[in-house]
Amino acid sequence: MNTPTVQTYMSKQAGPLPFCPGCGHERILKELDKALVKLQLDPKNVVIVTDIGCIGLSDQYFATNGFHGLHGRSLTYATGIKLARPELTVLVLMGDGGCGIGGAHLLNAARRNLDLTLIVANNFNYGMTGGQHSVTTPFGGRTATTPGGNVEGPLDLCATVAAAGASWVYRGMTHDTDLADRIVQGIRYPGFALLDVWELCTAYYTPRNEMNKRELMNLVNATGMRTGLLVERQRPEFGASYRESSKSVSRRRSIVIDKAFDSGLDRQVGIVIAGSAGQKVKSAATLLARAGMLSGLDATQKDDYPITVMTGHSLSEINLSPKPIEYTAIDNPDYFAVISEEGLKKTRKWIGRLPETCTLYVDESLEIPDTRARVRRIGLARVTKEIGKLAVSWATVGAIVADGKFIAGQTLEQAVIRFQSPTVAPANLKAVQMGLGLTG
Repeated sequence: MNTPTVQTYMSKQAGPLPFCPGCGHERILKELDKALVKLQLDPKNVVIVTDIGCIGLSDQYFATNGFHGLHGRSLTYATGIKLARPELTVLVLMGDGGCGIGGAHLLNAARRNLDLTLIVANNFNYGMTGGQHSVTTPFGGRTATTPGGNVEGPLDLCATVAAAGASWVYRGMTHDTDLADRIVQGIRYPGFALLDVWELCTAYYTPRNEMNKRELMNLVNATGMRTGLLVERQRPEFGASYRESSKSVSRRRSIVIDKAFDSGLDRQVGIVIAGSAGQKVKSAATLLARAGMLSGLDATQKDDYPITVMTGHSLSEINLSPKPIEYTAIDNPDYFAVISEEGLKKTRKWIGRLPETCTLYVDESLEIPDTRARVRRIGLARVTKEIGKLAVSWATVGAIVADGKFIAGQTLEQAVIRFQSPTVAPANLKAVQMGLGLTG
């Protein structure tokens, strides 16, 4: 018989295991070590993920990769690791407390069927924090928070994940002679595998409930929960399915914007455009930002709109600067445009606070509140009549550029040609050119 190349996966440098005498966690870790020795996995390709709780101390005692995170969140970390590095064997060690705190993650891991192996060290209470009751505490179980006996029914972890779609589910005890082999089966299973391992918490649960190995076995009958391999069914593994489906999705073309024009701008300017949803306010603002980038300027854009579609306001804030932009909020806009009633309603108070250094562009049909800003009326009705209602944002951007002269009108036109779809570019270009002449 050949001697295993790796004879133990537990690190001798970490010292003895830190658990209380008789705690089932120690047996789980030693059985996990036996399972890894049977599998002879490369330690560099194994990740043990843990969270808060006594079992969360475990990853440091293995000579593998480890990840330790927040309570109840270990499955989320494991999911990210496995999706990013599918070649890794990702094992999750979680207590019953973590299963309760991260219940939604547990359900989604089972539903998703990513190739993870979850070992639950289930001792029916929160051992690290003093023995409070958990979601798996049996009915009548006495804990620090249920001294008269638990009046809630325990959560059947195996039945729960099975109902959520888990395809490999096992329940056993720490004293089972085949536990290491069951862990091997779970790791080898190509999908989400759960091992619910019942054990003794000798510090808190065992003394309060006179629990021992025999009583642990009796608890199976008392709860009506079965042991052994409870579910084994074939389902597509999520990671492989996701990678296959993503092949058919076209990748977005990356846009590289190099300087092609000059700008006379010597300071940061802030521009606000307020209109209605469906007026292409965001699209026009993006075009202005890209035109600024074509001129060698730094640009930022912030958009504000309601959760509804094609109703309500649409607001965009654009900063342009010849230097890196370190503050993106616009406290005192240099240019402010209001092109619809919805935009006016959203910004009415802001308009009242505009400084005298700001130029305010307003559609001729709108009645605005008193303002210190310089007001320029622009005839957007004519733009709508000649080009269409979707043209007003583009024309407004053209008017601001023509008036402000911080970039050339030619740059804005080139931005339309370079970055707009051929199906809409001609109309948008016409609107921009019309806007360049609106302010005279």
